[in-house]
Amino acid sequence: MSDLSALSRRALLSRMGGGLGTLGLASALQGAPRTNFVPKAKRVIQLFMNGGPFGPDFFDPKPGLTRYSGQKPEGADLRTERPTGGLLASPYAYSKHGQSGLEISELLPNLARHADDLCVLRSCHTDNPNHGPALLLMNNGTMTERVPSMGSWLSYGLGNENANLPSFVVLCPGKPVRFSVLWTSAFLPAQHQGVYINHSNLDPKQMIPWLTNEKLARTDQRRQLDLMQALNAEHLAARGGADVALNGRIQAMETAYRMQSAATDAFDVNLEPEKVREIYGKSHFSNGCLMARRLVERGVRYVQLYYGNGQPWDTHSKHDEQTRKLAADIDRPIAALIGDLKQRGMLEDTLIIWGGEFGRTPVSENGNGRDHNPHGFCMFLAGGGARGGQAYGQSDDFGFKAAVDKMHVHDVHATILHLLGMDHERLTYRYAGRDYRLTDVHGRVPQAIVG
Repeated sequence: MSDLSALSRRALLSRMGGGLGTLGLASALQGAPRTNFVPKAKRVIQLFMNGGPFGPDFFDPKPGLTRYSGQKPEGADLRTERPTGGLLASPYAYSKHGQSGLEISELLPNLARHADDLCVLRSCHTDNPNHGPALLLMNNGTMTERVPSMGSWLSYGLGNENANLPSFVVLCPGKPVRFSVLWTSAFLPAQHQGVYINHSNLDPKQMIPWLTNEKLARTDQRRQLDLMQALNAEHLAARGGADVALNGRIQAMETAYRMQSAATDAFDVNLEPEKVREIYGKSHFSNGCLMARRLVERGVRYVQLYYGNGQPWDTHSKHDEQTRKLAADIDRPIAALIGDLKQRGMLEDTLIIWGGEFGRTPVSENGNGRDHNPHGFCMFLAGGGARGGQAYGQSDDFGFKAAVDKMHVHDVHATILHLLGMDHERLTYRYAGRDYRLTDVHGRVPQAIVG
């Protein structure tokens, strides 16, 4: 990647002068993609169901749950971290969809129309039953907090396609557990940090406050910023050009200036035709899906969309009642997003990721709820080169544990990187005397998914 350390002090000051030089600086900071082979995907939209959905409600039919409802069948390993009751039936009917015959439950009738685009992962598993550590593992590849998030790794690996917008944007109408550490750049260059946007209010000026300078005209802002950037560049050059934090600050100020016009357009879903708004719907999640499409079509590499505030999918009681409402809220906008990307010719190189930090137990909690389950859960990939129309892997008879072709979170990350043209073992960053990577020392890529 080209960076400021490769520029001489004279070249830096020259590029900073007169306003035009900021284009050169921005270009230098974007970097070239660190791909190891031809990528199938160029960008990612992650739909994060914080709290953890129950796979057999959606993509993993388990008739045994009904057959043995209320029981704990002899020989079945259903041990959980907390006391639970017998098996709790999943009452939703399944049917086959598309040319592939992929089985999807009645909860997702709109999404089922895109069955041939879905690569369902039925055998995912993780390492911890608590939200905080599981969120960190799914987002950052480890349960420790001082490492970069997946979005930051992807931004670092792919570079930015649009100097006027961040490469990594997080849309969330509240604060999930652990909050900003889930999109931290940690020791990676600071420009790869996720930009958090609370999209509860659709007015771009409210979504991104303090972006516009109310006192200075754009030409005066440009002159002021050029002076500040020249001083920062001189300060940086005097220290060998290797100050990562200052590099990040220079880039952040430039991006913020450019976002004054670009962000107003990109984040404003009200600019969409009314018929498009109607297709997506107008809930928080619907607006987020539409906003994600607007961002990726403008060159944002990675958009992470959290569902709701807190942990909406954390159904410890009244599971079926809550799940019906949640499913109805996600079905229409996700189907609209896939259809919209496909219609625009973007689905083939846009990877959609759906899932939570873990799953839920097949046995009951409080009689009608489900507890956390790290042993087995479902995710799906769509577009971006993932082979659609299939269910990869198997869970056990009750959807409790991953059983066949198991996919750990590290395997999921390795697969995502592969689809983006990066070898997960070669995307590294040296820090504190060792080479770090998203998948640590783990990860495999199933050819059935990417081949």
